[in-house]
Amino acid sequence: MELDLPFIWAGIIAFAVWAYVVMDGFDLGVGILFPLYPEKHDRDVMMNSVAPIWDGNETWLVLGGGGLMAVFPLAYATILPALYAPLIVMLLALVFRGVAFEFRWRTETGSRRWDVAFFGGSLVATFSQGIALGALVQGIEVENRAYAGGWWDWLTPFSLATGCALVLGYALLGASWLVLKTDGVLRMEAQNHARLALFGTLGAMAVVSLWTPFLHYDYLDRWFHWPTVGFSVVVPLLVAGIALLLWRGLTHGPDWQPFVCALGLFALGFAGVGISFYPHIVPFALTIEEAAAPAESLGFLLWGAVVLIPIILIYTGYAYWVFRGKIDPEEGYH
Repeated sequence: MELDLPFIWAGIIAFAVWAYVVMDGFDLGVGILFPLYPEKHDRDVMMNSVAPIWDGNETWLVLGGGGLMAVFPLAYATILPALYAPLIVMLLALVFRGVAFEFRWRTETGSRRWDVAFFGGSLVATFSQGIALGALVQGIEVENRAYAGGWWDWLTPFSLATGCALVLGYALLGASWLVLKTDGVLRMEAQNHARLALFGTLGAMAVVSLWTPFLHYDYLDRWFHWPTVGFSVVVPLLVAGIALLLWRGLTHGPDWQPFVCALGLFALGFAGVGISFYPHIVPFALTIEEAAAPAESLGFLLWGAVVLIPIILIYTGYAYWVFRGKIDPEEGYH
């Protein structure tokens, strides 16, 4: 049986992007929540909760971006010129956040300034990711297999809305992570923030979901015509069910339930994007087959992915296992 290599690689890239969103999303969310915790001790505990694993989470960003360039070069060459501005801002913000993470532990007098930098880097990186996603969903103008749009095409009301939606979603992930990893007053405050972020996230998901079908006829056809109209019924029901479980977890526990449910909301949102796109990789401009590299290249690179991805999953899982459980407020990263 001949393997459908472009489809397999589309799945691998989608998995890498989703893994980055959910793994780096909660530590970006912790940074977004920083202003709500003015006490230095609370902020130290918050950073200690992500210190052992935050840097490794960005491995998936490298895999997703590098994989896109290697296996879908035409899509890479089309998407990057369209999204240069938000993606460059995102990368600079991630670098700035990483510097702030390290430097805040090395100074007493300047720790507040680095806290502001950590919050700013987290917020800007998240907002830029959301804008890039919104710009991709609304469509990229392509002519003769090349980007044909303008410099500011990425900046629209819809992309700004998706940027705000992602900030709220990451805040939910961050708050539910703090519920999982902390105790006492900090955990109680995180529960309250998670409740507020849940309402904000659900509202943002509703706005973006109702807006998307009217961006392009293909979206409208995909979500409101038979047989795919079934998705329009099933997905909201699943979102409602997961939201109720998340709320119950915040109220009655166990503490892992809100975080797992928050990941479930992101999985549904990600699945919705995939359903809207397929079989395109650049909406309504390039299909997965059209954008793929030659079969020989895809086959060769697949052997590397078969070796590399399990290794990443093993060491990531091991790191999370070693640092499982609640954070000791008196110990941590220095």
